[in-house]
Amino acid sequence: MKKTVSNFVLALFIAAIFINCANRGTPSGGPKDETPPTIIKSEPENFSTNFTGNEIEITFDEFIKIKDIQKQLIISPPMEYQPDITPLGSASKRVTIKILDTLAPNTTYAFNFGNSITDNNEGNPYPYYRYVLSTGDYIDSLKVAGTIIDAIKKKPENFINVGLYEVDTTFTDSIVFKKSPKYITNTLDSITTFSIENVKPGKYLLMALNDGNGDNKFQQKTDQIAFHKELINVPTDSSYTLKLFNEQLDYTATRPKLLSGEKIAFGYEGNYKGMDIEILSDTPEDFKHRITKDPKTDSLLYWYTPRMKVDSLLFKVTKQDYEEDFTVRISEQPRDSIKLRIITGTTMSLQEPFQITANTPITKFDASKIALIDKDSMDIAFKTEFDTLNNTYDFNFDKTEDNSYKMRILPEAFVDIFDYKNDTINVSVKTKKASDYGYVRFSLVNATYPIIVQLTDKEGEVKYEQFVSEEGSVDFYDLNPAVYAIRIIHDANGNEQYDTGSYLKKRQPEKITHFPDVEIRADWGVKETLEFK
Repeated sequence: MKKTVSNFVLALFIAAIFINCANRGTPSGGPKDETPPTIIKSEPENFSTNFTGNEIEITFDEFIKIKDIQKQLIISPPMEYQPDITPLGSASKRVTIKILDTLAPNTTYAFNFGNSITDNNEGNPYPYYRYVLSTGDYIDSLKVAGTIIDAIKKKPENFINVGLYEVDTTFTDSIVFKKSPKYITNTLDSITTFSIENVKPGKYLLMALNDGNGDNKFQQKTDQIAFHKELINVPTDSSYTLKLFNEQLDYTATRPKLLSGEKIAFGYEGNYKGMDIEILSDTPEDFKHRITKDPKTDSLLYWYTPRMKVDSLLFKVTKQDYEEDFTVRISEQPRDSIKLRIITGTTMSLQEPFQITANTPITKFDASKIALIDKDSMDIAFKTEFDTLNNTYDFNFDKTEDNSYKMRILPEAFVDIFDYKNDTINVSVKTKKASDYGYVRFSLVNATYPIIVQLTDKEGEVKYEQFVSEEGSVDFYDLNPAVYAIRIIHDANGNEQYDTGSYLKKRQPEKITHFPDVEIRADWGVKETLEFK
């Protein structure tokens, strides 16, 4: 019995020893590794001169990965053939750069890796690593710095390229369309400042691109551009602000095509206003046509009647100095039949008109075939306005709050260019209570007129706006409850619209001022002071 107890005690003692040892050896996890990798050596050394090789090797103290190299890596001056960078997608302690291009003599090159180099385990970046070398006897050490802003938005996009074009005997304004900059940098992600380093003394064009296809050249269709209005001299102590904007496309007509019976689409790029379409082919005496704007595409629609048995028609398209002839192949196709569409939603404000459009050009309207009554069955008088280009009728009438209106459209109220007539349509709309809306009054301090006051949603879409040409408070009534951004356009030429810039014309976009958002609540008024500095 004593021996059994003794053995039991001994077993407990041995178990306690093992448990104690196990506890001492259990990992606690410890703090997360937030230390970036460290460079042990570079071959050749960073900031080497008289470089003649074609390979660079950078060694780290731990395994690293390279990520997002296409966006992060900026080489200045740009190379025609991008170097091979390894490793990509695998871990290594070395970064190897194999240069495939012929380097220019007596030139300083900078490889800006951004945050693309990270340790393998935790992803800690080696921040904004730059490797610099020179094919000459010295490293160029001057720099140009500044800030990027967006002409319309509160904040510019990420990864904005900023470049310097050297002004030499080959320089022309069109160089931004044809060649990469002499020096280039990038704002990377979430940064709006830039610094172009290792620049040699000289005169330069300073510009920036939100580069859609990554070719370092300005594409008017896809890229935003910014430029300093004057050439700059380096060295400089100035800090430059560059304002990114989208240019309006230069006008050009695209080849027209027949969409359906007697309906031809004339596409365009740029601003269509002032665009004229003239038929040059012989037409019958009863020939008539209408031009409407396609609501979905950048096209004007040319409608004509009667049907002509021809293989093709010849047209001339003109706009200011632009002129071009087009031949359109014609075939017999079914015509579109008239279909009315109500633009106004089921709920409307007291100020907005009731709008109706059609898919074919309206040529006749009979107001006697329209009946409009309110919820008490009272007849409501209305007046109409017709927008021929947009093929839209506005019905204006006195509306009261918390009311409903019914419109009955009888057959033949609308007749189109092909003499097609509408069917009977019944439409119901209503107005809200005044207490369902909010309003805001803006007091403007130190404003220079004229201006355009806009209330936009978070995506920047304009919901309400007013043109203001003289001093006084600005009131917005019947606002739907929401949070609105306040955007002020300084309308320098007073044409009641925002005018963007033009690089070739050396015109900056009109100035825009942003103010803090305003919250509009139902049955509530807000007074805000907008102070301009």
